[in-house]
Amino acid sequence: MKNFMIPSQYRLLSFGRRGRLPYLLPTLYCLLILGCGGKQEVRETKEEEGLPKAPAFVLADLDGKEVKLFDFKKKKVIIVDFWATWCGPCRKEIPDFVELYDQYGKKGFEMVGISLDKGGPEVVKSFAEKYEVNYTLLMDDGKVQQEYGPIRSIPTTFILDKNHRIYKKYRGFRPKEVFEKDIRTLLGLKG
Repeated sequence: MKNFMIPSQYRLLSFGRRGRLPYLLPTLYCLLILGCGGKQEVRETKEEEGLPKAPAFVLADLDGKEVKLFDFKKKKVIIVDFWATWCGPCRKEIPDFVELYDQYGKKGFEMVGISLDKGGPEVVKSFAEKYEVNYTLLMDDGKVQQEYGPIRSIPTTFILDKNHRIYKKYRGFRPKEVFEKDIRTLLGLKG
């Protein structure tokens, strides 16, 4: 009876001369560095292609009150951000979103954070108080993230135009200036 050997191209870890280990370690290192943010990606739809409608949703806010996407008036630019309290890149974006809402909230901008936290609204409430979050926070029901994605990494942020169409989608952390540029463009503000 012959010894059964697995061909080298099918071995996950091989320490031989042409093994997979040298390729596996850098891959693991990249995953560790990227964390919950995953790869950074931007999806932009050209105006002439027609912008897709944002999926409608009904979610509970931190007090259990139902909020619908369409409760937010048309003619407002909306950021819908999927995030969690335990996500480092998400935490880094929160102060920027607070500032953007302060600056543009009365000019036709709305900010909505959809928490993917499994600990419930109490976890998010204490986080919101600590970080002085001034915009709408909702709890995901597991369905909405599927309709918008599926959401595979967070933060994932959608920029909606004044007609609730998806203008851009960002995966991973972005600095305030990126979102501000989109907001100003969609609001028709110069400079």
